[in-house]
Amino acid sequence: MGDLYALDFDGVLCDSCGESSLSAVKAAKVRWPNLFEGVDSALEEWIVDQMHIVRPVVETGYENLLLVRLLLETKIPSIRKSSVAEGLTVDGILESWAKIKPVIMEAWDEDKDALIDLFGNVRDDWINKDLTTWIGANRFYPGVSDALKFASSKIYIVTTKQGRFAEALLREIAGVIIPSERIYGLGSGPKVEVLKLLQDKPEHQGLTLHFVEDRLATLKNVIKEPELDKWNLYLGNWGYNTEKERAEAASIPRIQVIELSTFSNKLK
Repeated sequence: MGDLYALDFDGVLCDSCGESSLSAVKAAKVRWPNLFEGVDSALEEWIVDQMHIVRPVVETGYENLLLVRLLLETKIPSIRKSSVAEGLTVDGILESWAKIKPVIMEAWDEDKDALIDLFGNVRDDWINKDLTTWIGANRFYPGVSDALKFASSKIYIVTTKQGRFAEALLREIAGVIIPSERIYGLGSGPKVEVLKLLQDKPEHQGLTLHFVEDRLATLKNVIKEPELDKWNLYLGNWGYNTEKERAEAASIPRIQVIELSTFSNKLK
C-alpha cells in the first residue's frame, strides 16, 4: 500500500542549533536587557558554544531563552535570582533540566506564552531584516534534502517549531515545498495527538506508519499510548540526543536507533 513518514524537524531534518542559539541570545537581551549590560562578545560566544552541548534538553524553542540566561547566571554570580545556577555545569543541565526548568521559571517570574511570542517575534524580525543570514545559520543534514525531494512515501512534518519557520527552511535550503497542511507545528497539540490524527485519516488506512524523532522522551510518550501501537518508531542518532539516551533507546524493543544514511534511504 505504501508508507507514511511523520518526521520531526529540528534534529532530524535540520540542524538549527546555530540559529536557535543566536536567536535566543537576541531574545534574551530584549527580555532581560539589564542582565546583559557589560556582557562582551567573548562571553556571548561561550554561551552559544555551550548551547550546542545542552541542546538535547530543549523540547520547545522558548526553552533556549531560559538556557541562555541560566548559562549567564552560572558565569556571573551577582545576577543570580535562583540558587540553581550555583555550581551548575552543562552535565548538570543535561541531567536535571526537567527539575531545573520549573524552579527558574518561578524564580524569574516568567511566562511561557510570552517567551514563545518573543522568540517568534525575534526570529521574524531577523528574517525580515536579513533573510540570508537567518537561512545561513541553519543547515539540513547531509542527504536529507534529496531524500525529501525524491521521497516515494507520504511525508508529514510533526514539530514543536512554529510551522512558518519550518516551511521557510524547507523551501529556502532544501528546495522542497511541503504543503502547510502537512506541517503540524507549534500549537498543533502534543505529538501523540497529531499521530492519532494522522493514523485515523481515511486516506491513510492501510499505509505503514513511521515516526522519526531525535528526542527519546517523545518516543517514550508514544509507547505509553496503546492506540499508537501501529507506528514504527525510530530515534535518529545524528540528532540532538546524548550517548546515554541512545543506549537507553537501543534497549527498548519498540525503538530502532538509526543512522542518517539509513533514514535517507528509507524515504526514497
